[in-house]
Amino acid sequence: MKTKSLITLALTLGLLSACAEMNPHPMDMSQAVQNATSKADHEALAQHYEEAAKEMQLKADEHKKLLSQYRSKSYLYGRQAEDFKAHCERLIDVYEKAAKENLEMAKMHRQM
Repeated sequence: MKTKSLITLALTLGLLSACAEMNPHPMDMSQAVQNATSKADHEALAQHYEEAAKEMQLKADEHKKLLSQYRSKSYLYGRQAEDFKAHCERLIDVYEKAAKENLEMAKMHRQM
């Protein structure tokens, strides 16, 4: 019983930290985009978007590992296993879409 409580606590903390608010845009992006006039400005924006895409892909990969754990050892999580799997699948989808959109923004700024 003690082990089950520890596992539940560890999972809860892991999920909370994974869902913690991130600040992917430390600068005012709309202002930075409006003020971009030179090739160097657009290159800096492209680099920013590529870094954001990498962060999103790392998060997606992290949740893929969690999903694999939930699938292979669902018996450890009881009824919550399906909820955990669905949660990870949704986050993987969101993070991968965000990564793709950030890469598209980077590509557009490189073309400018």
